[in-house]
Amino acid sequence: MVSTEELLKKAYVPAQLALKYHPYYKGKIEVVSKVPVRTFDDFAIWYTPGVAEPCKAIKSNKDLVYEHTNRWNTVAVVTDGTRVLGLGDIGPEAGYPVMEGKALLFKYLGGVDAFPICLDTKNPDEIITAVKWLEPSFGGINLEDIEQPKCFYILDRLRKEMSIPVWHDDQQGTATVVVAGLMNAVKFTGRKLNQVQVAMIGAGAANIAVSRVMIAAGANPGNIIMVDSKGILHPGRTELKEKFPEKWNMCLKSNKEGRTGGIREALKGVDACISMSRPGPGVITPDMIRLMNDDAIVFACANPIPEIWPWEAKEGGARIVATGRSDFPNQVNNSLGFPGIFRGTLDAKVRTITDEMCISAATELAKLAEDRGLKEDYIIPNMDDWEVFPREAAAVATKAAEQGIARVKKSRQEFYDIALETIRRARDETQLLMKQGFILEAPP
Repeated sequence: MVSTEELLKKAYVPAQLALKYHPYYKGKIEVVSKVPVRTFDDFAIWYTPGVAEPCKAIKSNKDLVYEHTNRWNTVAVVTDGTRVLGLGDIGPEAGYPVMEGKALLFKYLGGVDAFPICLDTKNPDEIITAVKWLEPSFGGINLEDIEQPKCFYILDRLRKEMSIPVWHDDQQGTATVVVAGLMNAVKFTGRKLNQVQVAMIGAGAANIAVSRVMIAAGANPGNIIMVDSKGILHPGRTELKEKFPEKWNMCLKSNKEGRTGGIREALKGVDACISMSRPGPGVITPDMIRLMNDDAIVFACANPIPEIWPWEAKEGGARIVATGRSDFPNQVNNSLGFPGIFRGTLDAKVRTITDEMCISAATELAKLAEDRGLKEDYIIPNMDDWEVFPREAAAVATKAAEQGIARVKKSRQEFYDIALETIRRARDETQLLMKQGFILEAPP
C-alpha cells in the first residue's frame, strides 16, 4: 500500500517541474504558418498585392472573413488576473502562464487557436469595452479567472452585446464537467439526480454556475445546501441581497430545510458534496465526511490542492472521490469541457453558448464514460480518452443547430467528422514537431 508520505510527494511533483520547465521553453505556444512558402513570390499571394482581393471580398460581405482568414478557429482567452486558480488576485502578468496553458489545451485537445489576452484593468466596464473592441479578430471569447460578482456582469453584458460566442469557463466550463461527473456518480451509487441531496461548499462563480446547470439538468434546487465563507445560504442572509444577487437567488430557492451553520452542518446527512472553495488540505476533514450518508460522493475541486486529499475522503467513508487534478482518478476539470465545446461552437459558427448546449456536452461526457464501464475511480472520461472532444463537439454543434443559433447546419456525423479531423491535425502537428526536434525534449 502506498504511504501518505509517498502520495504527498507525488502530488507536489508537477509544481516542482513547472518551475523548471517554464523558463526552459520560454512559453508554451507560438505562431506557426499554415500556408506554403515555395519561393518569395508566394508572399505576393499571401500579402501585397494579392491580399487586396480577399480584403475587398470581405468589405462587401463581412461573413467572408470566416472563409478567407483563420478567424473561424480563433478564441481569445481574456483575464484581468483577479481570481487565478487558487492563487487569487495576482494580476495580469502573473496570470499569463495560466492563460498560455489554457491556449495549449485549446489547441491540443480541441484544435482551436487560442491567444492569451491579459488586461491591465480591474474595471468591469473597461474589460467589456476591450473585449468588444477585439470582436473582429476572434471567433469566440473565453473569459477566465475574473473575480465575482463582476464576472457575472461582464458575461451577461458581453453575451447580449456581441455576435460571437462568449463564455466564462470558470462558470459554464466547470459546470459542464462537474454535472457530467455527478450524473454518473449518482447513477453508480443507485440514486437519481432529482432526489439527491447536495452540499455545495463555496459560492463563487464556479459553484453558482454548477448549481444552475445541475438544476437545468433535473436536480431539485431545494435539495441543494450552499455554503460561502460566512456559512450556509438561507433567506436570513439579507446582506447578500444588493451586492451578490446570484448568491441571494440561491438563498431563496435552495436549502428547503432552512439549515444554518457552516460546512459541518451542510454535510450532515447529504448524499453528495461539491466543493469549490479555497485550496486545502484541511478545509474538509474525514470527520466531516463521516457525517454524510453511506456511499457518499465527494467532489473536492479546489486548485492547486483539493479541500481534502482523496485518501482522507475515502478514510471518512466516501465511496466516490473526484478532484480537479489530473494526477488523481476522476478529474472533474473544465479541461474536459472547453476544448470540445468550443470546437463544436466554432464549427457551427454559433452566436452564443446556451445552458442546453452545456447539458448536451455533459450528457455526452457521461455517456462516453458509461460506454467504457463505470467504476468508483472512473465516473468521467480522462483527458487521454481523446474521443471525448470530437463527440462533445458534435453534440454541442447539433444542439446549437436544433436551437436555431448556428450559422452552419450539418448532421451530427458531419460535425463529428469535421471535429475529428481538426483535432487530429493539431495533435499530429505537435507530434511531428517533437519528432523533428523543433519542440525540444524536456530537461531531466
